[in-house]
Amino acid sequence: MAFPKFATPPPPSFHTVLKNRIHDYFESKGVRSTGNFRLYSKALFLVAGFLATYIHLVFFTPSTAWAIVECLLLGLFTSAIGFNIMHDGAHGSFSSKPWVNTLAASSLNFLGANTFMWKMKHNVIHHAYTNIDGIDDDLDAKPFLRLCETQKYYKMHRYQHLYFWLAYSLLYLFWIFFSDYKKYFTGKVGDIPLKKMKAKDHITFWGFKLLHIFLFVAFPIYMLGFEDWLIGFLVYTLFSGFVLSVVFQLAHTVEDTHFPVVNTQNNKVDDEWAIHQLKTTANFATRNRLACWFMGGLNFQVEHHLFPKISHIHYPRINKIIKNTCAEFNVSYIEYPQVRHAFVSHVSYLKDLSRPNSGH
Repeated sequence: MAFPKFATPPPPSFHTVLKNRIHDYFESKGVRSTGNFRLYSKALFLVAGFLATYIHLVFFTPSTAWAIVECLLLGLFTSAIGFNIMHDGAHGSFSSKPWVNTLAASSLNFLGANTFMWKMKHNVIHHAYTNIDGIDDDLDAKPFLRLCETQKYYKMHRYQHLYFWLAYSLLYLFWIFFSDYKKYFTGKVGDIPLKKMKAKDHITFWGFKLLHIFLFVAFPIYMLGFEDWLIGFLVYTLFSGFVLSVVFQLAHTVEDTHFPVVNTQNNKVDDEWAIHQLKTTANFATRNRLACWFMGGLNFQVEHHLFPKISHIHYPRINKIIKNTCAEFNVSYIEYPQVRHAFVSHVSYLKDLSRPNSGH
């Protein structure tokens, strides 16, 4: 399929002005736009916490109640590694050194998913064509959820604002045991063909999938027994899935974000790319230090979508530049003050789409 094209405004465009101002900021401060000691120390803490929790669960077999707590903690560490290490690494913003970015991105392989598939789905498609139904694979949760008004309505959707939490909890399990394999064997992300995989990509795919099954399925069953493993694994993966889903959904599927429709006559989107990103993306809880630390700046989603090559540790500082430029160009900037406000908006949005012929 042919990718749609974005509008080309007369110079100087909003995007050009914004890029120049962000470039000038880093030049004037004399700092790199990639990660620094703050990010690296956080990464070490998260990896150490994950490994310590895994080792204690598998080798030292805590009591049932404590084991469940540790499985939840393992889910938090898994999510945080994804938000802070893998995400920056996959975008090339974790470090100025390519091999370090590759290593950081590879944490996703260790956790059971696949970096090659993620980069195609997330970096190439989602970041370019955010919230465009039929292209952005993040909107494809059919038939269980209806995430924009152009999607087909099923009777089950009338209750989606009540059962969404169950669907979100299944994300991680679905991701590592189904969707990666579907992309691999069909050679597509939705309807978009994958770029050709090299031999090393195939080896990495199968090698890490087998390693993950050994470390998180076979070996724990051997050490703990099937029943204890199953309970712990479900607690861990369902909690991880819910946390991952909620953070990603609050950034794009809320009441104030847009879901542009491509003009079928000329295959174009009405706005220039940067304006499109601002219309389809929302920030939340940007003054909450704990949220910022845990989510790796994904609550600064606007900054991330406009400048994915910049590490999330810089988002609070470039936030004011982007807001001021938006005000100057009379461009809306979507932001919710707290997590709960964004969450309520997301649930309200799901409820709105739970009725036929509805949408915002």
